[in-house]
Amino acid sequence: MAKVAIVEKTASRTDYNKEFEGAFDFDQYQLCSDSSIKKVLKKDCDISIDTNDYEWIILIGSEALKYFVKGTTSVTESSGSRVDKKFLPVINPSMLRFKPEARKTWESSKDNIIKYIKGEIEEVVIDESIAFGIQDTAECNNFIKEAIAHEGEFVAVDSETTGLYPRDGYMQGISICFDGKRAAYIDIECFTEETETLLQQLFSKKTIVFHNAKFDIAFLEYHFNFKFPKFEDTMLLSYLINENPGMHGLKALAIKFTPYGDYEKPMYEWMDNYRKEHGILKNDFDWGCIPFDVMKPYAAMDALCTYILFEKLKKIKENPKLKKVYDEILIPGTRFLIDTQENGVPFNNERLRLAQSVMQENIDKAIAALYKNSAIREWEEINGKDFNPASTVQLRSLLFDTLGLPPTGKKTGTGANSTDAEVLEQLAEQSNVPKLILEIRQRSKIKNTYLDKIIPQLDRDNRLRTSFNLHSTTSGRLSSSGKLNMQQLPRDNPAVKGCIMAAPGHKIVAMDLTTAEVYVAAVLSEDKALIKAFRSGENFHSAIAKTVFKLPCTIKEVEHLYKDRRQAAKAVTFGIMYGAGPKKISEQVTKDSGKYFSPQEAKEVIEDYFKTFHALNKWIDKNHRYIEQNGFIYSFFGRKRRLPNVKSSDAGIKSHSIRSGLNFLVQSAASDINLLGAIDMHHYIQANDMKSRIFALVHDSILAEVPEDEIEHYSEKLQYWIQLDRGLIIPGAPIGCDFEIGDDYSMGKFEKAYQ
Repeated sequence: MAKVAIVEKTASRTDYNKEFEGAFDFDQYQLCSDSSIKKVLKKDCDISIDTNDYEWIILIGSEALKYFVKGTTSVTESSGSRVDKKFLPVINPSMLRFKPEARKTWESSKDNIIKYIKGEIEEVVIDESIAFGIQDTAECNNFIKEAIAHEGEFVAVDSETTGLYPRDGYMQGISICFDGKRAAYIDIECFTEETETLLQQLFSKKTIVFHNAKFDIAFLEYHFNFKFPKFEDTMLLSYLINENPGMHGLKALAIKFTPYGDYEKPMYEWMDNYRKEHGILKNDFDWGCIPFDVMKPYAAMDALCTYILFEKLKKIKENPKLKKVYDEILIPGTRFLIDTQENGVPFNNERLRLAQSVMQENIDKAIAALYKNSAIREWEEINGKDFNPASTVQLRSLLFDTLGLPPTGKKTGTGANSTDAEVLEQLAEQSNVPKLILEIRQRSKIKNTYLDKIIPQLDRDNRLRTSFNLHSTTSGRLSSSGKLNMQQLPRDNPAVKGCIMAAPGHKIVAMDLTTAEVYVAAVLSEDKALIKAFRSGENFHSAIAKTVFKLPCTIKEVEHLYKDRRQAAKAVTFGIMYGAGPKKISEQVTKDSGKYFSPQEAKEVIEDYFKTFHALNKWIDKNHRYIEQNGFIYSFFGRKRRLPNVKSSDAGIKSHSIRSGLNFLVQSAASDINLLGAIDMHHYIQANDMKSRIFALVHDSILAEVPEDEIEHYSEKLQYWIQLDRGLIIPGAPIGCDFEIGDDYSMGKFEKAYQ
């Protein structure tokens, strides 16, 4: 039997002989002899091991992996696979007690490790028999003809580019696999008109399988005008199987589902050496520097692994609910987002530079005011250096030592007193210093994170093309990433939103769903009283307050006469899906109304609320029980939320999972109503040759740049598609659509603040 070592972070109570079922003998080591260490630094590691003495070394957890294997930090991605010939990383089994969702990963990883050690898994050699390159035009065309003639229905395609967006880079090559056994990486330089014609024949005849189709199709359409009538996406299939974000990269899936492991590692090692030799930072590396011979085996393997993944992952479509989500939401959503990203977010360059200048002036004024405070001078005298408002350590010392402000009780992850925005807001009631610090932070973030970064990333048409993602949230809500995260635009300051500006003769039209999640809850729970509040057609939260508290006035008079009751009803309405209790409701109403609202009052309001909406209460309880018993739940549109942590021995983790499941039911459905409406509206725009362009979905909003002569038509049709009966509707009272129309996304607030 092979000689084996197990390395863990520090000494633990885990019986690895039991965990690995006594399948092999092993020596056991720890990175650190000091068991009290929580976060391991290199200086803390005093392990003494000669790795040459062992054929296999099992690395428990991310710390051991990072210590022994350079360039690999995600133990979840590589768990149960072979890394650098002899290392076998695996997640720490001690976490299973608190996070049962990791059980499946542990079991499969453990089985793989046992097979490796017993010699039941052989190392796969990647050579030109399975991954090869083509630089000759005749060879290229013949290979494509072979793919066209092949009897298989599916062809995996991957592209290699020098940038993340079509306008920012060019294509280097295309990888193709049509039989699941071998793949070719074709150099773009050998393309001719005949090659492009043959490729379009291939793309038209076969169903093309991508991993992240949104990326590849965008490049192939932009640079070659190729069309893809039918396509599949292994990344989205992976998302159907596991809706947690961060698990759907091709590398992680290839390690998990194919025999080829981390096949790209040699190429990344070549890149590391190249950067060192030429003094190039990681973010500045140009993929165009990679020679064809270095790139070809790994580029070809991308297509081969995509093909293999599709063969395995497509089985998830045997679940009719998930198949419907894939066919009717995710694939159409991909096509929609390709076009939405290409439309780009319209910015006004002059406004960006004005906002940048004004923001810096405001930051300078706030800093000048801060340094006039005697507490700053006192701190600098005590510490013998200039105060840096960006330093949390110095700020903590200033607030709690020099100024003597009482800590709020909120702590950081390391147990120190927090100085985040919420804390600074509370402390600002006692001193002007935290108020100025908060102002400096907020304005610096707007300038540094948004204004400074947007300007150099604008395309020549002053539009910014960023990314929207279908696979990055557990609820199915879109996320945004890349050049600009559209989901995180500052809400309370119009600086950035005001720079998103329509071209002359156009307007920004923003449609926002109103009380969408509560609407979904009303339909799903069939609560007659809640449905009646929507049917009243009047202010929803006033109608709820009048119903719950039996107020002796009209609905219109509620906001004026019983503002605190309305705020209480509103807080409960929005809080129930998140499991908000009396304490949270008390804090929220006090904050919103400016008048103290006790936890006891909040408790009574919650009780009155559920007495009034008893069907809603029963629906919540019913779904809580279902989630607890089954560890998963399906949304109205068929998305699946897996919640294995309901089996956790930690009561806090368990209750959080149950609340997350209930929140998923309403948030997911509301999000899909919005996305499906946007997809249908986009199809309508294309079919009717309209000039309107949807350029973003932000939370429950759809943003478009619309010619002035199309505004009425666009708004009418968008409302029609949003309110279309998809089976989740209150007859006579469709979901609310709130339209705002303006020259910019701030709807005029920018001009008031900055001009």
